[in-house]
This record gives sequence, structure tokens and C-alpha cells, in this order.
Amino acid sequence: MIKLRDFQALTFDCYGTLIDWETGILTELRAWAAPAGIADDALLEAFGAEESRCEAATPDKPYPGVLADVHRALGQRWGIEPNKLAPIAFGGSVGRWPAFPDSPEALGYLKQHYKLVILSNVDTNSFARSNQKLAVDFDLILTAQDIGSYKPDPRNFQAAIKALDAIGVPRDRILHVAQSLFHDIVPAKAAGLKTVWVNRRRGKAAGGATPPASGDATPDLEVGSMAELADLHRKEQP
Repeated sequence: MIKLRDFQALTFDCYGTLIDWETGILTELRAWAAPAGIADDALLEAFGAEESRCEAATPDKPYPGVLADVHRALGQRWGIEPNKLAPIAFGGSVGRWPAFPDSPEALGYLKQHYKLVILSNVDTNSFARSNQKLAVDFDLILTAQDIGSYKPDPRNFQAAIKALDAIGVPRDRILHVAQSLFHDIVPAKAAGLKTVWVNRRRGKAAGGATPPASGDATPDLEVGSMAELADLHRKEQP
């Protein structure tokens, strides 16, 4: 069992962990997919598969372009008539996705005890809009656009480790906090980081918008929310 107070920095996945991307995705796509009879679970699962494929195929493409490609691929998959504007609109939707209700308060508390770092599969402008909902100043913001690759690429985690080392935080004092076993927990563990799995889908049968993990996906700690993580820190003896 890890001791939360042993760490100096928390690195965060954003979408799925701090921002409720599944609600955001469904809000944007549900009505569009309805004529094809696509249920929510099937929509999220297909999104996850196409998103990871598009990110791997075009690692240097900014995230709005990736989302637009995902939209087009889903339309082809389900036989939905093409629309030139709809993929572009979906690509720009990230800033509309809501924060989980517990994220701002938990981040505000944790900011008092850690350096907070974003390590996100998104572009700088989209994250800036999301950050307004999170209401905290992160010490470092590292996006896929900055790094030139998308998680689970090891380069993203090495970039975070290098950036934190430059400000005096060694690898063994970094704790990576994320919802996605596929994008985050497996590659973070492979990079030698301790991990917290924020299991936002606890109690739900389907996998949602995250592809299945392959490799060692056993986290050092599992919580169901950011509020639970903050409470564990509050209760931990110094």
C-alpha cells in the first residue's frame, strides 16, 4: 500500500479522470447516431476503438483533427450519411465536456500538498477551455500536441518524468493518477511510476470509451473518484 504523503507531484490524465468525457461524447454524438440505432455503450466502445486507432495512425495531428477523423470513421462504420460540418463541430467540442462535480474541490485541496501536472491526450487550446472548469493552476501542462505523440506511447510519460526532474521532483516522488488502464496505468507502470486508478466506471459492466488494457494494469491504489483520493490524503497520518 502506497503512502500518499510520500509523493511530491501528481500527474493527471484529464479526460475521463477530471473531465467527464463520456457524458461529453454522448451529448455530442447521441442524437447524430440515433437513426442508426446505436446504444450508448456501443457508441462509447466504438469511439474508444476508433480514437486509439486514429491517435496511433496520426500522432502529430492535433486532437480536434483526431476527433474529426473519429467522427468520420464512426459514420462509415454505421452507414450514416456524411456531413462535412459535423466532424469539425465534434472536433471542437472538448471545451464543452463537463468536469466531474468533485474535480475542482479535490484539485484545490491537493494543490496545497503537491505539484499538479496534466499529461493529456489533447491539444493546448482544448485543454485551456477545460481548465476553466477545473478552477486550479497546474504547475505543468503537457499535452499530446506538445510532445508529438499520444498515450499510451512511452514518450509521453518520459516527457513528464523529464519535466518534473527539471524542477526537482525525481521519478520515485511522482504519482500518476488516471482513469484509463489502457492509456495511462499500463504505460505509467512500465515507466517506473506509481499509479492511482480513478475507477470512474466502478459498478458499470461495459468498458466505456476506453479500450481494453494489455500488459500490467494493476494500480498501486484504486479509488472511485477524485473526492475519495482527497479524503484518503486527509485521513493519512503525516
